[in-house]
This record gives sequence, structure tokens and C-alpha cells, in this order.
Amino acid sequence: MVTSFNNNVPTKFPKLQPKAPNGPDLLQIERSKASFDVDALSKFTYGEEFLKRKDKILKILEAEPAFEKTQRFFQGRHERLMHAYEKDKRTIELSEELGWTDEDRYIVNLLYDQPSPYSLHYTMFLPTLKNQCNDEQIKLFYERALRHEIIGCYAQTELGHGSNIQGLETTATYIPETNEFEIHSPHLTSSKWWIGTLGKTANYAVVMARLMIHGKDYGPHPFCVQIRSLEDHRPLPGITVGDIGPKFGYNTIDNGFMMFNHYRVPHIAFLAKFTQVKPGTGEYVKPVNARLSYGTMVLTRAGIVNGSGLVLARGATVAIRYSAIRRQFVDLDEPRKWRNEIIETPVIDYTQQQYRLLSIVANAYAVIYASQELRDQYEVNQEQMQKGNFSFLADLHASSSGLKSLTTTMALEGLEDCRRACGGHGFSLFSGLGFAYQDYLPFVTFEGDNYVLTQQTTRYLLKTFRSLIAGKTNTEQKNLTTTYLSQYLQNPNTTCPAISGAEFLNPELILTAFGYRAAYGVAQLVEELDQNGRSWNSVLVDVARVCKAHCQLVLVQSFFVRIQQASEKDLGPEERKVLQSLAYLFALHTMEKDVAEFLVSGYLSAAQSKLLKRQVLDLVALIRPNAVSLVDAFSFPDYFLASALGRYDGNVYEAMTEYVEKEPLNQKVVVDGYEKYIKPFVHRGLQRKNDSKL
Repeated sequence: MVTSFNNNVPTKFPKLQPKAPNGPDLLQIERSKASFDVDALSKFTYGEEFLKRKDKILKILEAEPAFEKTQRFFQGRHERLMHAYEKDKRTIELSEELGWTDEDRYIVNLLYDQPSPYSLHYTMFLPTLKNQCNDEQIKLFYERALRHEIIGCYAQTELGHGSNIQGLETTATYIPETNEFEIHSPHLTSSKWWIGTLGKTANYAVVMARLMIHGKDYGPHPFCVQIRSLEDHRPLPGITVGDIGPKFGYNTIDNGFMMFNHYRVPHIAFLAKFTQVKPGTGEYVKPVNARLSYGTMVLTRAGIVNGSGLVLARGATVAIRYSAIRRQFVDLDEPRKWRNEIIETPVIDYTQQQYRLLSIVANAYAVIYASQELRDQYEVNQEQMQKGNFSFLADLHASSSGLKSLTTTMALEGLEDCRRACGGHGFSLFSGLGFAYQDYLPFVTFEGDNYVLTQQTTRYLLKTFRSLIAGKTNTEQKNLTTTYLSQYLQNPNTTCPAISGAEFLNPELILTAFGYRAAYGVAQLVEELDQNGRSWNSVLVDVARVCKAHCQLVLVQSFFVRIQQASEKDLGPEERKVLQSLAYLFALHTMEKDVAEFLVSGYLSAAQSKLLKRQVLDLVALIRPNAVSLVDAFSFPDYFLASALGRYDGNVYEAMTEYVEKEPLNQKVVVDGYEKYIKPFVHRGLQRKNDSKL
């Protein structure tokens, strides 16, 4: 007789405790070692007002079903997309109910930590309209978009063109007889592609298309175009539009494609704040200054740089907390004890783990502070441009381009290293790092492919160097670039004076080293191009290296300046001391990784490179007691991290098993496919066994 059973019984773990010492005890030990005030460092990094608003908004989100996050581990793309729509709708409702500002909504999206269908409406569509519309268009497009009466996207990239904007194929031909523009996709590769929010959400789009007037091509210009009916959301006649399908990550945004078949739009669709096409005649009026739109790009990239710092901080928080709890092997040379019993060594106590993770902590602080400096410079530049002074713009634009490239690469590599530092459990989505990695991947490509952006930065550096040689640069308007290039030209044979590792702990020496190395690279590249006749394409590897060297200098300087300029009120002595150690670690670890370039430039000797490596390890040992407290100071709530491994309370293993109990496969004792896919073979074997007994 076969005993029946209830198959709809979820799997439950027995109520056992992890082997002592447990996570909370180990994290408490780590936090007791802190030499500084965690809250004070958090306030210095973010500002007290931001932290208060974050805590207030966090309480609201944790109580709202639309912002629940654990379900995403088990959902397919369609379910996750629908939940993301629910989140966006509730965000708009709460914004109206509670009077949320743009910064409040930024905090909401930061904490929710998942791209959503309306994302590009806020990050690309609205900013473009705000900066490119004339007064009439502000009322017609921008103000309606603010009220969500129209939902938009930014349609630039095409199936056949991304970074090469000038190669875009979509055309917008002016029709003088009707005072319209006819937008058309002449080739398959003209299809707009990868456009976030376009696939199923947007009913309007800012479309970048080649402006054609009386047979003349004026290059890509922006048009605000209705693409779907406001009544039933169907695509308008002449438009083919849809979703491009599943991606490696970012699957809660409906990246889309779109093609135009001689689609007519009214004259008002041409965004005309800076450039005009006169009605009737089609006369083209150039912008007063083509660089006016660069400011918006700088602001966008400052936001991306800040995001890179937060990604590094997030990975470091999870990996360091978990490394303080995870124990592996007994260190026979320095055995660890818990209540007089020898225990396995916490992973954080292994030098290799400290070296790989504490350098990422230093990177995170460096990038966050650099993004704040970049935003401050943007504000200064905006004020100067209003006065007609554009002298700051070129250097700022070049640095922002290079920093976007460098920091997003740093963030992606650092996040993956943090995941690996979590060992086997880092491979689980419950680590909180899997989705983070997938969703961060596009950042190295969009808003400028990272390798292409290095060319923008390096072209500016070469131009500045040549101008200095020719005496054409106004040395009274100094910036970081002209300063270090001028110093190199004045003394191209500078060498490092350090004779001990401790002498590397000198901001002036460090900045000189990075400046000399960057200037040497620029000088060598100019020689290859101008004297040796090398083509631009043949030196692209060196172009990327020069850009990286320049931007690493920017990061190092920003870190030191942030500490130096902080008042005693804003930064206490112990907080200043720990940040100074992190700044040294960031700078010297960066030098160590690229030591070959410092050696080739002649600034460092082989003997000094050995001193440098030793000093990096000494800094790691110095910072080690503050490891957990330094990531605590990033002030990331558990809701944001959504990580079993990175929990503030240290209950790692309890959290892992709780997540496993929610796995849909574990909601039944026997898997649904048993009867069809497992039972036939097993029962065939049982039958053979029974037959053999007869």
C-alpha cells in the first residue's frame, strides 16, 4: 500500500544556530576596533541633510509593497518588469502626496536599486528637453513631461552606430511646402536600438536625426517626436517600434528599437533653443556657441562617476562584512581563539583578502569625493559661461569624459573582485552582488564607450601640450592640466627623492609622481604623432594609457584636496587621519598597479618600486582594524544592499537559509517534473531489480 502525502509542503530548515562565534559577535568585535566616529565620517561624505532624508524615505519604502525587493530573486523578466512598473507608478503617487523633490526621488531610486521603465524619462528625456527647448517648446513638451502626461526616451543609438554620432543614418528632411520634417530610416542599420524606455513604455521620444535642408546635410539634431497614441498607446502610422529582447542585465528596462517610414512631424518638433530652422524658407541658424550643450554632458558624467563610487562602496560593504564572519582554516602561526577554543581564521585576517578589499574601499572614497569635486567645478563653469567665459569648459569636459571611462571600469572590476572575495556564496544571487554586476555592466558602454571617450580626453591633453610648447596658452588661467604639463616642460628630468617607504607618505611627492608620469606619456605621444609620423589609429593603445594617467591624477588630487580643505568642524582629527591613510593607500596602490609606467618615465627607480610595494602593505595593515567601520560609514541600509552576506547584524547564514526557503522550487516536496522526467528511469531500474530476484 502506497502512503499518500501532501506535496504542497514548503521545505523548512531545522531551528539550529550557526557554529560559534556567530556573525553578530564577530562584527561587534570588528566595530570595537574603530579609531574614528562612523557617523561623523558618514556626515562628512554625504552631508547630514542627505542622511536624514535617506532615513526618512527608507522607512516609507520598507512599508510599501510596491518597493518590496526580495521577490526579484525568483521572478522572470516579465514579472520583474511588471513589478518595476508598479514601483514607478507608486513613486509618482508618493511624490505628489509627499511633495518629494528631485533629490528625494534620486534617493528612492538609489535605495530601490533596480533600473525601471521610467528611468530614461527622468535621466535623459527631461534633461534634454529642459536644456534644448525654446520657451514655446518648454510649455508644449517639457512641462507636460514633468506632469507625466507624456513619457519619453532619448533615441540616439542605432543598430549600426553608437559612439560615432556623426555616422547616424536616420534623416529628418525639411519640407518647406508644409513646414514639416520627414523622419525616415533608409536602412536596416538606421533602426534606433538599445533605447531605454522605448520598447513598451514611451509615447514620445527625443530623436537624433540628420537634418537635411534643400539637399544639404547639417548633421544630427534633436527632434521631440510623438511615437504612440495617447489614447490607446498603439504605435502611430509610419512607426515600427518594440522591445529588443532579454539582455545580460538591465532587464527591468524595456530597451527598444524604432524605425520611421517617411514619418512627418510639425516644425515645432525641432528643438530650437540653440539652433533654428526658419519656417517656410528653411534657413539654418547656427548656435551662438556650439559648446553650450557640453555643460549638461559634464553634469551627467558627474552623476555616473558618483554612481561608480557607490558601486565600489556597495561591493566592499558586502565583501568586508562577510569576510569578517566567514572562517576558513586554522592559522598555525597565529591561531585565533574564541572563549579559549581555537577556531578557524576569519577570512578578513588573511593579508591577501585585506590587500584586495581595502584597496577597493580606498577606491570608493576616492571616486565619491572626485564626483563631488566634478560637480562643484560644473557649478563654477555654469556661472562663468553665463558671463561669457568658456575658458574652463574644455578642461572640465575632457576630465569628465576620462573620469567616466576610468571610474566605471574601476567599479565593474572592483565589484567583480568583491564578488569573488565572497568565495562560493558570492555566486549566489542572495549575495546581492549578482544583479548589481549585471545592471552595472552597461555603464562602460552608454554615455560614451569607455575606450572612445579616452580619445576625447587625450586629444585635449595633446592640444594643450602643443599650445604650451608654442607659447599660445594663457598661463594666468591655470588648471590642473596646464600646471603639470608646464612643470614637466620646465624640468623633464625630475626623479623621485624618496629613500624610504615612509617618504612616499607625502601628498606633494605623490602628486608630482602622477603629474610627471602623465606628462611624460603626453610628451611621448606628441613625439610619435608629430615627429615620427605615426597615425592616430596606430597609437590608440597609448591614447588610452595617457587618458588613464591623467584621470588617476585627477582622482588623487581630488582626494587630497577634499581632506585638506575640510574644516576642523566638518572633519574631526581621527576621521581626518583615517581618510588620510585611505588617500595614501589609493594613490600608492594605484602607483603599484601601474608601476611600469612610473619606471619607464624615469621618475621611479627599481629600488624605489620595492619600497613602494612594502609601503602599500604597511598601509593595509594600518587600516585593517577599521575595515568594517569604514564600510559602515558608507551608510548603506540592509534594504539597499539586499544581501544575505552583507547584513549589518551579521546573521549571514540565517539569512541564506531564509532566502532558500522562499525559492519556488522548494514550495513542494516533489518537483513537478518528477512523474515525466525522473520516475520512468527510476521505476525501470526498480523493475529490473525485482525481476532479478524472481
